[in-house]
Amino acid sequence: MNSFALLSLYRSLTRHKLYAALNIGGLALGIAVFFVLSLYVRFETSFEHWLPHHDDIYMVRTELHLPGSPFNGAYPQTMAGLFEQMRQDFPELVGTRIRGGRKGGSVVRRGDAIMADVAQVDPSFFDVFDLPMVRGDGRQALADPSAALLSRSEARRLFGEADPLGQTLTIAVETPETYRVAGIFEDLPKATDLEISILIPMPRKPPPAQWAWYKWGMVDGATFLRFPDSAAARAFAARMPAFVRRHAGQDLGPEPNKVISLPLLPITQFHLQPPAGAEMGGRRLTVMTLGMVGVLTLLIAVINYVNLATAQGGLRAREVAMRKVLGADRAMLIRQFLAEAIAMAAVATLLGMILAEVGLPMVNAAGGLSLSFPYALALPVLLVLALGIGVLAGFYPAVALSRFPTSEVLASARAPGGGRAGARRREMLVIVQFGLATAFMIGTVVLVAQTIHVRRSDLGFRREGLMIVSSLGDRRMFPDQARPIVAALRRIPGVQAVGTSSSAPGTSGEQLDVIEMPGRPGLTISNVVVGPDFFDAYAPTLLAGRFFDDAHRADDASDWTRWKDGRNVIINRKALAALGFRDPQEAIGKTVGRINPRTIIGVIDHLRFASPRTPESVTFYQYRRDVAGIGAIRFVGMSSDMLRQVRRVWARLAPQVPLEAGMADERLDRFYAPDDHAARLFGIGAGLAVLIGCVGLWGLASFNTARRVQEIGIRKALGASSTDIVRLLVGQFLRPVLIANLIAWPLAFVAMRTWLAGFDDRVALSPLYFVGASLLAIVIAVLTVLGQSLRASRATSAWALRRE
Repeated sequence: MNSFALLSLYRSLTRHKLYAALNIGGLALGIAVFFVLSLYVRFETSFEHWLPHHDDIYMVRTELHLPGSPFNGAYPQTMAGLFEQMRQDFPELVGTRIRGGRKGGSVVRRGDAIMADVAQVDPSFFDVFDLPMVRGDGRQALADPSAALLSRSEARRLFGEADPLGQTLTIAVETPETYRVAGIFEDLPKATDLEISILIPMPRKPPPAQWAWYKWGMVDGATFLRFPDSAAARAFAARMPAFVRRHAGQDLGPEPNKVISLPLLPITQFHLQPPAGAEMGGRRLTVMTLGMVGVLTLLIAVINYVNLATAQGGLRAREVAMRKVLGADRAMLIRQFLAEAIAMAAVATLLGMILAEVGLPMVNAAGGLSLSFPYALALPVLLVLALGIGVLAGFYPAVALSRFPTSEVLASARAPGGGRAGARRREMLVIVQFGLATAFMIGTVVLVAQTIHVRRSDLGFRREGLMIVSSLGDRRMFPDQARPIVAALRRIPGVQAVGTSSSAPGTSGEQLDVIEMPGRPGLTISNVVVGPDFFDAYAPTLLAGRFFDDAHRADDASDWTRWKDGRNVIINRKALAALGFRDPQEAIGKTVGRINPRTIIGVIDHLRFASPRTPESVTFYQYRRDVAGIGAIRFVGMSSDMLRQVRRVWARLAPQVPLEAGMADERLDRFYAPDDHAARLFGIGAGLAVLIGCVGLWGLASFNTARRVQEIGIRKALGASSTDIVRLLVGQFLRPVLIANLIAWPLAFVAMRTWLAGFDDRVALSPLYFVGASLLAIVIAVLTVLGQSLRASRATSAWALRRE
């Protein structure tokens, strides 16, 4: 960029300070939004890229193909013994298993159990995941059944400043065992789904309680494989159907490969994969949506710049004409104006990055994120953004300005304004700008309405006064250990009921089962095992029949000798139609299933424990008197007092197992939080997009009002009132805002229908959202230009006619 272009830019900025501030400010806001949301997209798409050879690592998933089942889909776990069976058929295979992870075990120190992210892995773990070691040899350590590896932060938590190497730890997964600390690995980065702080060797034999270690269709841990290249991975995947047929027939029948498959997924794609059973991938869609918000907000800012630059073009018409007279050709003028645009974009980019850095803590708080400003990338990004945005935003204004005819400009007493064609082009840009902004407003309203809806929707149980004790379902807790704890919890003052079950709010502990239907494909069901007082604790609506009780011996499914006569079960409302019943009363007393018959003794409305994105399933509840499952305490009083008393009971009766307890609402929050965060980020982006549009609209209103002062004076001299003038000026800008709805409504409808499709329980896409957002956009537009219109309408005719 030459010195003349810089001097020209300086004169333009200082001569028209207001328009320069609007141009640079609007661009800076757009760049700040784009930059922050780009950081979010970059973070979400970078998971596991920190791993050496990450492109060669694949996850083996368990994919179910059950007729009519809501549970079909690919799950990220496999049966625990799958890798061992694979190595029997493919001895050259490089892979490992990870069993456990987040809160996968506990460390017992000084008689107290501390929850920890313990993972059992194979000795070949470092052949797949080459974690950076701080001290020790990871490969050698995992070959020793009594060795353990700790992350840097976990070693500091457990041992403080003391040297952890050689120290012993009691670590409990199924049963407590003593391990020697043999190495320290570096803490894993935030961009990972591997939640591991302690590594211990995988048991060489299945633990006694793990009967499903080699049972196909069961999942307990993840299996990862490493291949030399993608072609080798595809070749291995092609051999999986034959492998399933060889090994799974004993569990899944004569054609097991039609029931289950083992697809491979690159580990770098796992983070954004849709969860099995969900209608759409919520995380992937959220990342795409917020990335699009960033791009469209930047586009609005660029449109804003183009609109203001072309509107101001008339103010520089004489400068252009004089430069042409002095020998400048059109190409030279285009280069000058492009250079000015790039320089202005550079200033705006620098300011935008400053705004992004200042606003990042607020964005992190609103979105539940931990994004950081990449200073190492700041300079390259600054240069690329400045160049790209300068060329994109400055090209059309440069062409338009260089096209002014010299003779007409110098002969005219007024600076040209582009005529009707220029006005139409600016109006079209306002339509696009406000169309996008209005679509953002509609989207924000729908997102907020949906997040409020899922938090307030009826789950079939009352969330207040319900505490969930997950530790009762810990794999180290057996019925004879859980029974006295449950009895002690029931004696706490204020406790109304304590129920146990294999599933609870915030967890998915259902087992899959199949009901054999005469003349129809088997019906896949969700099978929830419940203990005494389960229905007293959750209090679902009973539509027909009765709940379980100990007076009926057939209710207890623990008595295997009575299963041939039919287990008593309770079903939910969704099971009625699937089983062919017209109403709840008709189902009572009926027995369904041929091989494992079940007799229906009750029908409840519904109990939703899972994510609002997961469709409600056909569910059977079966009763076991001594089930050791997740506890649910229904109580009256303060939750803090209840938690304190639960801790006392637990410390007295089960100190070897860490207590994990919390209110039902807190557990459900992990389902709602991602969409809440996405709605906040979307709202911030949408609000700033609307602000940028208003800044541009205000600038155009100011500029056009100033150019029409003489016209206003003539109109007032001919009898027009101030009200007529205000109506004229406001109407001029209101028309494109109204037309913008033709863009906004279809765009918002398609986008929000796609997003809402990811929820099983969703709000209706009501026209009120569209009308309300459009009215809000109109009000904002009117308020934006009203001040300029009122000021122009108050000018006296004589002053307006004398003004140049």
